Amino acid sequence: MNYLGINENNLSDTAHTLNQLLADYHIYYQNLRNFHWNIRGENFFDLHAQFEALYSDARTRIDAIAERILTLRHRPVSLFSDYLEMAEVREDRESRSDREMVLTVLDNHRILITRMREVLDAAQTARDEGTTDLVSGFLQELEKKSWMLQAWAARKAAPVPA
Repeated sequence: MNYLGINENNLSDTAHTLNQLLADYHIYYQNLRNFHWNIRGENFFDLHAQFEALYSDARTRIDAIAERILTLRHRPVSLFSDYLEMAEVREDRESRSDREMVLTVLDNHRILITRMREVLDAAQTARDEGTTDLVSGFLQELEKKSWMLQAWAARKAAPVPA
């Protein structure tokens, strides 16, 4: 039974891009946990809590993405070795300052945002409004978090435009 009412052949590209997003989210999630555990210095309390909030949110997104792939009658990638191979987000293996950690998170966000737009393109082509709605919400929230992190990482306060 085709309960979605969408030609299942049209959903392969959407499922593929969702699996790529899933892989990127897993590596991003682990980077955040690394930063949460290893943050030091004067911004410890703020960033320790912020990294935890971000990885908690990422964990929720990971589950939603995998469940959407299943809803589309495809199989989510579930091996970490596959995530490492598929993801554009890379494991962060370096010891970093607090500001460098935030800049790395912002770079991870850039990749996730690009990937989300690829998912949206595939979903819109397939007329898959469920995936479009899900990922559009993720995109909007990640853009806002990125703006806030970028404001934090600014070297000096900039004037607010009129």
